[in-house]
Amino acid sequence: MSRLAVRKTYKLYIGGAFPRSESGRTYEAEGQNVARASRKDARDAVQAARGAFAKWAGATPYNRGQVLYRLAEMMEQRSSDLARLCTGRREVERTIDRVVWYAGWADKLPQVLGGSNPVAGPYFNFTVPEPTGVVAIVAPDAPPLEGLVSRIAPAIVSGNAVVVVASETAPLAALELAETLATSDLPGGVVNLLTGFQAELAPVLASHMDVNAIDITGVTDGSSAELERLAAENVKRVVRAHDEQSPWEISAFLELKTVWHPVGT
Repeated sequence: MSRLAVRKTYKLYIGGAFPRSESGRTYEAEGQNVARASRKDARDAVQAARGAFAKWAGATPYNRGQVLYRLAEMMEQRSSDLARLCTGRREVERTIDRVVWYAGWADKLPQVLGGSNPVAGPYFNFTVPEPTGVVAIVAPDAPPLEGLVSRIAPAIVSGNAVVVVASETAPLAALELAETLATSDLPGGVVNLLTGFQAELAPVLASHMDVNAIDITGVTDGSSAELERLAAENVKRVVRAHDEQSPWEISAFLELKTVWHPVGT
């Protein structure tokens, strides 16, 4: 007796779980019905990111690096599945190598981006990098996996939590990555993935008062100026990628805190 195969249901990834869109809507992309996230889904994702932020930012840099390395291990195990949904195995290999590269920076950021400053007085003066908070990311369309991870990794390695609007036209690689994230050691809520229409979701995140920065690298509909205007309402940092792989991509999601301390006798 023949049987019907169990077809995959493509959902959102919010707070470490896989909910359907609260609106019940879907849209067709890459030959599949994909969840079409609503404004409420976006707000729920921000709430999940904010809830995860303190614990993730409070982890030691060494621990965050180890968690990202574990993610690379899980991606390696699922490399065949990921390769089917992007440009092939070479893209997956580059993406895994990029995760490992950023993992290695986790415990080196304070030395490179911070430091001890000379002052004219009996004080120590230190500059200490700290994560910005909740970061919204509009992922680029291509390459579908490498482009996505190239924006997520530099944001989370320093302790930020992110809400990502996946590629509208090629979202399946992001959804496969979500299943990898769910089985890694990354705490739920650190990365939240929304699928749907960029024009509907990006303005919600740009105007959300609990989002601290927005990465508009993947904006393709000419709305960058409007997103910047909305972001200005709570003085969000607006980020665009400059390099595919660089510590300066990490620094775009950091704040620098200056600490004064008297010199002891």
